[in-house]
Amino acid sequence: MFVAAHRASWERLATLVQRAERPSRLTGADVDELIELYQRTATHLSIIQSRSPDAHLISRLSVLTARARAAITGAHDPAWSDFTRFFVVTFPAALYRTARWWVSTALASLALMTAIGVWIATHPRVIDTLVSPADVRQLVSHDFKNYYSAHPASDFAAGIWTHNALIAAGTLALGIFFGIPTIYLLWTNCVNVGAVGGVMAANGKLPEFFGLILPHGLLELTAVFIAAGTGLRIGWTLVEPGARSRADALAAEGRASFAIALGLVAMLMVSGAIEAFVTPSPLPTWARISIGVVVELAFLTYVVVLGSRAVNAGDTGDLDADLRADTVEATA
Repeated sequence: MFVAAHRASWERLATLVQRAERPSRLTGADVDELIELYQRTATHLSIIQSRSPDAHLISRLSVLTARARAAITGAHDPAWSDFTRFFVVTFPAALYRTARWWVSTALASLALMTAIGVWIATHPRVIDTLVSPADVRQLVSHDFKNYYSAHPASDFAAGIWTHNALIAAGTLALGIFFGIPTIYLLWTNCVNVGAVGGVMAANGKLPEFFGLILPHGLLELTAVFIAAGTGLRIGWTLVEPGARSRADALAAEGRASFAIALGLVAMLMVSGAIEAFVTPSPLPTWARISIGVVVELAFLTYVVVLGSRAVNAGDTGDLDADLRADTVEATA
């Protein structure tokens, strides 16, 4: 009698659940009915479990209530929506909010590279203490230029992407040690770029140096500076957490740095592709450099426009609240 009395409502619930898989086909009244029938059927299931040994009926209603519950409370945005939100809101917000760190890092690094390059270019004896004359000739005549075309473009792009991703990951993640390893890695990178540029300039190859380094190097170095600036920010958070507890501050900055790290993967993928396919291409130098400049300006515009909009709307680059660890406020 119980089953006969309620079978119609169960069948109606099953129909609504099927339609709920296509939300555009549910009206407001349908949604209200779905919730009411779900609650009623859940009660029926509880009664049957306590009074009836009918395993088949219990299984059927258990599946039905589970599907109904999922239809009511278990819907999630599609993956592409999360992907879009990350690149439109989360990543630019994190970059914009921390801009003073990575912009300062970029300016200081570029100044250091320039100083090293000028010093080496104007002091020939310094070069002799670094490498032999034969190595210098090999570098300026063959190695620097051939480096970008010595391997198939696709393999070269993958290798460069992996190499730069490891450098960026190291400068970012090692910031947890008060930023000291980050400073060391950044210093090493600046010395290497400045020294090569100085050697090329001393041998009349400065136009070739910039013609090969700028197409991909603008975005690539920006990614390294962002990683280093983020690492330094994490290190400084340990020293000065502000109004938050040190643990809360480090957790928040760590989550935001994770968002930045994911975005850097995409940046380095783009710069690696440019380095493999554009830098060694037969395009004229001005065209190759123009591509690098356009990509860099597009990225900076992306950060300023979307980042400022997201920050003004209250986003910080942190994870959504429902993805963070649960916390309990301290009580006196």
